[in-house]
Amino acid sequence: MRPQTIAILALLGCGVALTTCTRSRSGDAATTSPQSLSDPVLSAYIDTIRAVDNHTHVNTVVPGDSEFDALPLDALLPFPLPGRLRPDNPDWIAAYRALYDYPHTDLSEPHLAELRGTMQKAARDHGEKFPEWVLDRIGTETMLANRIAMGPGLAPPRFRWVSYVDALMLPLSTKTEAGATPDRQKLYPLEEKLLKRYLADLHLDRVPATLDAYLTTVVTPTLERQRQGGCVAVKFEAAYLRPLDFDEAPIEAAQSVYSRYANGGEPSRAEYKTLEDFLFRYIAREAGRLGMAVHIHSFEGAGAFYQAAGSDPLLLEPAFNDPGLRGTNFVIVHGGGMYAPHAGAMIAKPNVYLDISALTLIYTPATLAGTLRNWLLQYPEKVLFGSDASAFGPDAGWELTAWIGTTSGRQALSIALSEMMRNGEMSRTRAQEIATMVMRTNAVQLYKLPLK
Repeated sequence: MRPQTIAILALLGCGVALTTCTRSRSGDAATTSPQSLSDPVLSAYIDTIRAVDNHTHVNTVVPGDSEFDALPLDALLPFPLPGRLRPDNPDWIAAYRALYDYPHTDLSEPHLAELRGTMQKAARDHGEKFPEWVLDRIGTETMLANRIAMGPGLAPPRFRWVSYVDALMLPLSTKTEAGATPDRQKLYPLEEKLLKRYLADLHLDRVPATLDAYLTTVVTPTLERQRQGGCVAVKFEAAYLRPLDFDEAPIEAAQSVYSRYANGGEPSRAEYKTLEDFLFRYIAREAGRLGMAVHIHSFEGAGAFYQAAGSDPLLLEPAFNDPGLRGTNFVIVHGGGMYAPHAGAMIAKPNVYLDISALTLIYTPATLAGTLRNWLLQYPEKVLFGSDASAFGPDAGWELTAWIGTTSGRQALSIALSEMMRNGEMSRTRAQEIATMVMRTNAVQLYKLPLK
């Protein structure tokens, strides 16, 4: 999830360390650092792991880069941000200090001007190597970049592409679909624009007249182009547009809907669902054939009219159980959020994984540790680290949330595994193995990255 873009301008009187609230033995609230909940040796070990970040919206070094998301949420009506993403959170100054050696504990105008100068100098000094400089500062080996297209500064092997494919499910008019909520009125035109771009890449000015032709001359060639361009996965943001209940749809029914409206007219929502259901499974199957994983947004937001019930990963179970899709690996992105136990149930399936992106920014380390613990007790080989690094305005680029998400994720993992060690549920050696799996090697194996 990419949160609504905001400017970080007024962090006054904030501290400089990630903290979390826990309970003292007497039951009174007590503020403690994540380190007090972690085994220090294990925590130090986790800090040395060169991470693979499963989910980011990293920017290129091109000024005004706008291809970091197919559905940039700053186009939506205003909506409240979670507490940890608000301007008064001390994590922001902690990030400025870690990345830019910021010496102050506030962002008064003189200090902010000084900070801007430091950030601009870093960008100039490093040029196209600035994104790699950030990765080295935060201890990340490789970032998966959710983007419409890659660009300057985001070269492999340090950056790997995850493309967007929702637009391929929407070859017909979406005016009726867009009318469902005020948010969707903003989002569906963005998908229409992206589909036109995909068509232009194939030297087409409109969709073909039949579904069969659409599949063979648009969908499959687009996925093949993306794979040839370095894609390791494709991304569905579908929960912003409709529920995740992608049922099995007969090709004959999908063909009928497509042919009826390919030349104009407005399909009903029921008709469009039939076509989308078919196309989702076709795209997922083709992605698997081409060696790309399928990432699916599953979280209770964002947006003022987002329908949280539609993001429940249990809705995906029919697709996950489809024998024709067992050759495709799926990743539940953001761990399902409020539906984390449901996501945990889905990773029992042989081709389903999940990541902790966004949770690393929205949850405290202690809260995320509780969620992680349940997953790691059962299927540690299915859990991936992710930050959801995103730009939050001119004074808070993606590198700030990359640091916050990475730091918080490492702390949460340390807290969870330390508790499991204290409870006798695993040895220190096993805890270190699992930490390495989550932060690095699970993703290396899933995406067949040339890393040890």
